[in-house]
Amino acid sequence: MGGLTLDAQVGGGHGHAVVIGSSFAGLTAARALANFMDRVTVVERDWVPRGAGRRRGVPQARHTHTLTTAALQGLEELFPGIGQDLVGDGAVRVRMPQDMLLLGPGGWLPRTGSDLSMLSAGRDLIDSVIRDRLRADPRVSFLPEHEAIALEPGRNDTVTGVWVRGRDRKAQGGWSERRLISADFVVDATGRGSRAPQWLAELGYAPPKETVSEPGTAVATALYAPPIGHVADWKSLLLMPAPGHPAQGMLHPVEGGRWSVSIRTGDGSRPPADHAGLLAAADTLRNPLLHDVLKAATPLGPVYTGPPAQNRWRHYEKLRRWPDQFLVVGDAYVAFDPLHGQGMSAAVSCALVLEHLMVSHGTAVGLGYRLRRAIAHRLAPLWQTSSLALLAAQGCRDPRAGLRARLSGRYAARIAAAATTDPSAAALLLDMLHATAAPAAALRPAVLRAALRGPRGPVSEAPPSTTHGPAARRRRSVAPDRPAIGVATGSARWRPTDGSSAQWPAAAPVGDRQRP
Repeated sequence: MGGLTLDAQVGGGHGHAVVIGSSFAGLTAARALANFMDRVTVVERDWVPRGAGRRRGVPQARHTHTLTTAALQGLEELFPGIGQDLVGDGAVRVRMPQDMLLLGPGGWLPRTGSDLSMLSAGRDLIDSVIRDRLRADPRVSFLPEHEAIALEPGRNDTVTGVWVRGRDRKAQGGWSERRLISADFVVDATGRGSRAPQWLAELGYAPPKETVSEPGTAVATALYAPPIGHVADWKSLLLMPAPGHPAQGMLHPVEGGRWSVSIRTGDGSRPPADHAGLLAAADTLRNPLLHDVLKAATPLGPVYTGPPAQNRWRHYEKLRRWPDQFLVVGDAYVAFDPLHGQGMSAAVSCALVLEHLMVSHGTAVGLGYRLRRAIAHRLAPLWQTSSLALLAAQGCRDPRAGLRARLSGRYAARIAAAATTDPSAAALLLDMLHATAAPAAALRPAVLRAALRGPRGPVSEAPPSTTHGPAARRRRSVAPDRPAIGVATGSARWRPTDGSSAQWPAAAPVGDRQRP
């Protein structure tokens, strides 16, 4: 292959690794590799910002992001203390379900105690905190504004480097002449648009078979300032889809005291493109609570939309022939519908598998088959959970579904219905949302009994809240005695002194609360 060569200065240890793409999966994979390899280079097609800047090429960057319990636990293993860093920079910790109103497929979940929690923050903040950690490691370097265009093959079915080209406004086509970066291990973390199948085909390898779910989820997201004097006994709101109601609505607090509000379609239809459309879409959800809250909130910028995204699995683990010292991770391997929020958990899982197998094996050579199989095994429960949630939401009315899928869907729907009154079923639903329980947990005796018995008594249509919904207590209107999250001036920068989440006002005493 022609072009310039940029040989890596490899030390006497385990050599040089190249990660293609600075996605969340790429950043976590770089951390895993840096714990084993001598040097790691992260090649990024776009400019890589310092701080919480926006990087192009992240299709979901402007939409609501949360780090589930499983994702947080994995990140802490890769980056000890990262949770504290995120909270210190403004991420909001949300206990589930204590701090959330969650309308499951069968009804409102009770707000009983749980050890589960998530961190809610903008994608820019999450990526910037991780990038800062990596930049502090002398073994990791970033190569921005360079595009990977091919793999360099080696002897005996191996990959020995990556061909890249840099942005050059003066050059014809806007790119410089390509050059080779030699590497002892290469990771593709370029997301859904990964060209790994094409690169492999150019080297004579067969493309992977794919499993794709239909329909995909399109999303519309906007940031809001809560109403002046807003008081609530909850931080987050999640209205999940259900049979006959494919759309999902969510409201999560993010840095700066703002709300990130997303509405996701579940039938492949177009998402709303402006605030009037977003408010109208919120009015069509299963419960009017999100619509009622947004009516008094102030938009902070435009509505951002994303194209439909499906569950997609490229079955690299089934390929008989594969080049060693090359791996695909994250959405480039298994991409999840954003409706289920499992993408970050999957990326962290890939990184942990990569780190553990390299350390146990003692070398980056000869791991290709084991890595692909181990990643597929780790991601299979997330895929099954995502599929089970989709079946529960659809009520398994799809005539194209097989008998097993229809039975699974009916059982999932019964669990969702029982979760409204049964603690075991509710705990399972939350565990699956946080990727802390395998699908086999649905067969626990307590869950089986709950599914067979169904809800205990009538299911309430009102949210379990004392500040919102028909059961909300009436309170006298008084001026708020804390800095309000601004409507006219934006978001107030206020940090609580009671140890609660940064930049999130603590609830006022009951007698001093007012509702918008």
